Parts: sequence; C-alpha cells; structure tokens
Amino acid sequence: MSVIPVVLSGGSGTRLWPLSREKYPKQLLNLTDGEHTMLQQTLQRVKHLADPILVCNQDHRFIVAEQCSFIDLVPSAILLEPLARNTAPAIALAALQAIKSQPEAIIAVFPADHVIENQAQFNDSLTKAIALAEQDKLVTFGIVADKPETGYGYIKAGHGQTLTPSPLVTGSATKSVMGQHVQSDYFKVEQFVEKPDLATAQQYLRSGDYYWNSGMFVFKAKCILAALSKSQPQMMQCCEDALNKAKIDLDFIRVDKTSFANCPDNSIDYAVMENADDLVVVPMDAGWSDLGSWSSLWDISSKDPQNNAHIGDVIAINCTNNLVHAGHKLVTTLGLDNIVVVDTQDALLVADKGQVQQVKKLVDKLKQAQRSEHLLHREVHRPWGKYDSLDNGPRYQVKHITVKPGASLSLQMHHHRAEHWIVVSGTAIAEVGDQEQLLTENQSIYIPIGETHRLSNPGKLPLELIEVQSGSYLGEDDIVRFEDLYQRS
Repeated sequence: MSVIPVVLSGGSGTRLWPLSREKYPKQLLNLTDGEHTMLQQTLQRVKHLADPILVCNQDHRFIVAEQCSFIDLVPSAILLEPLARNTAPAIALAALQAIKSQPEAIIAVFPADHVIENQAQFNDSLTKAIALAEQDKLVTFGIVADKPETGYGYIKAGHGQTLTPSPLVTGSATKSVMGQHVQSDYFKVEQFVEKPDLATAQQYLRSGDYYWNSGMFVFKAKCILAALSKSQPQMMQCCEDALNKAKIDLDFIRVDKTSFANCPDNSIDYAVMENADDLVVVPMDAGWSDLGSWSSLWDISSKDPQNNAHIGDVIAINCTNNLVHAGHKLVTTLGLDNIVVVDTQDALLVADKGQVQQVKKLVDKLKQAQRSEHLLHREVHRPWGKYDSLDNGPRYQVKHITVKPGASLSLQMHHHRAEHWIVVSGTAIAEVGDQEQLLTENQSIYIPIGETHRLSNPGKLPLELIEVQSGSYLGEDDIVRFEDLYQRS
C-alpha cells in the first residue's frame, strides 16, 4: 500500500519574527542546517516514501517550487491555499487529492517547520504508525517529554498496547521515560490538553501519562475523510467544491478561492481528533522540536562554554545563556544574560529569553500600525529572482535587482514612476516601448512614466543591476502587467 507524505507549509511563523515574515515564513528559512531550509529538511526526511503532496499559501508558491527543485524533488502535487484556514481543511484537500489516484492510499502528514534530530528513531515510529493506519486507525505521534514545557499542547495516553507482528514493524517497542509506557508501541488517546501553566506541566511530567502533541499524523485518506464528513460536513463540502473547481496554474493546483473562503477555520485536533474513534498515539523520541520560539532555537543550537548560541558574526564579553543571530553585520554584546538578539537588514529584536512567546504581540502591533516589516524582508524574492531595497525617500527608491539566467520580468508599465536601469554584471535585454536593446556591464537605459517595458536575462550567469525609481508614488501595486511567464495578475 502506498504511503504518501503530505507536507503542510502554510504557516506564518510569527514567533520567529524578524527572521520569519508573512511572505517568507520560517519553514522557508535555513535556521538549523548549513545548507537546507526547514521545508527541504522535512521533504528529505520522508523522501523514501513517495512523491509528496505539498499544501502551501499561494504567495509562497514559487519559493516552494524553487526549494523543491534545489533538492531534485518533484512533488506529486502542490496545492495552493488562497487564504489560511488552519490544518483541518489543508489535510482534507490533501486527502482528497491523494484518493484521486490511489483510493486506498495512506497519507503521512507533517508540518514543514519541525526539527527531527534522530532519523532512525523517526523512521521506527513512522513504521509503527503505518502498520496501525493499515488497520484503519487514526494515528498521531506523541513526543516523549523531557521537561515541563508550557509552549506545547499535550496528549494524555490511556491503555497501552503492543503491535501484532507485521513485516512493516522492525526493532523493539518504543521505550518511553514515562513510567508505565515503557513496553508499549502505542496507546489509546484519552484526551487532548491545551498548553498548560508551569505547575500543571510539571504535574504532567511526573504522572507519566502525557506526551507533547506533535501535530504529525498517519491515516488512510479515506478514513480521515470519513471522520471529517461525520464531524465537519460543511468543511468537507467546501473542500470538495474548492478542489473540484481548482485550476491548473503552471506546476500548481490553485483551489477555488470562493469555495475555500466559506470553509470553517479549524485545526485537525478540534475538527476530528478530540472526538474520533480508533485514535491512537505512537510515542516518538527523536529529538523533535517545532521551533515555536527563539528559546526553542537556543535549546537545539550548539553553545559556547558560557552557554551562548551565536549565529553569524558575533563578539560577546561577560555574556551567558544568550541567543544572538547576526544576519548582516557584526553584533557585539556585553554583560548580557538570558537575552535574545536577532538582527536583520530592516529590523532588530532584543528580548528576554523568558518573554519570547510574546513576539507575536510585536507582530500584531506592526500590523496595526500598517508597517511592512511583518510582511516582507528588505530583500524580496520573486519567481524571476529577487530585489533588495537599498534606499528610499519621498520621491525616489533604489533597488539592487538580481535576475536568474533565462528569466524575465513581466511586460509592464507604471502610472506614477519612471525607472533607470544600470547593469552591474551580466547581460540584459531591455524592451522599452517597441525598441529592444542589449545591455552589458556599466551600460544603462531610461524608462519614462507610462512606457511599457520588460527586463530579461539571456545569459547563463545571474544578471545584477541597480534600479533607480523616481516619481510621485513608488508602491509595488503600481504595476500594470500585459504579459507574464508566471501568470501573476
């Protein structure tokens, strides 16, 4: 029986601001690995199963596709959510997509932003979960707790059982540090519990009855769809309509916005799991973290003798227990303890490590003030490359633009601004009006207000150029597109 990985990549990761932004969230960042993003690590972790189904926000589609291509992975489908509707609708869409070609398929659902340090232990727990899913169980993974964590939800485990012999199951039963659970492969889920206070979390740890709720699942696609149809009929109807009316857009499946907008916003825990029959939990002790805060990153990072975790160019004197992430410049610290410092090109976070769960409140304030720092980095990625806003004023803006080999910007015009392109390196084809001109290093061209224009890179190396904009309005929404390879509106 085929097991299809489903990777959920729709989160915004607000608690890891300022690195994580709405248009470039944490799963698309390289936070724990010298080479790969969290999404890429998740995909590589399950590549032995089958070609995955990805569910992501439509605004992230080109970055997700590019990151898949970088690791030579071709998903079986990339489903685009037009707006966020939580995990239950996302899983419903993926399950509906899976049974189109494989009615008996098992789907293994993983968020794109989790850390797993021990692949062998992960594989062992996954194998047991698959064996249970074959018996029509709905399976979740419970993380073996090693401290009284207040940032996670919990699963209370009931009666424990050992798997019957199966060719899928290898190795000994999972050994938990939690008392009576040592000899059991899986447990009946007795209760899902919200994030507790510290005293309650300490009680959970002592009792030996609780696991951290991982948000990872394994079940037959038809079983989760049946459970959703029973408990959330409106949600199921909306998801079925949204997928039936979906449109193919390049390599993506764009679900219908109107149908999906009517879908209830609900997590899979609330929508199904809390009241589901045949729900079991498989313990997992594989060095798991959901990287839900800066303190979580400090927990899993390598540290110096003073217990500091330094990323980037950092010099510290008389400092202990800190996390310092230097993104683009030298960061120096003096006499600090238990502090988080995160530097980016356009924002700086300084926080007490015990307060980092409140970072979301900072992001909310940015939204209320209609500031762009919650939404985008200074460097913005586009399907054709990227741009970095170097400087701006009331009537001007200067950008550093990088165009990938063979890529092209849309044929467009602006109502309120003129542009001047200066090639720094590489080769450009500039279309201005009905004229086409080849530009090389140190050459430039002027585009008047209201003139149609397009920039292309015909070469085999990246095209680097400086763009100087001038005019009464310089917003990104002052673009009228006539032709676009990437089918953007």
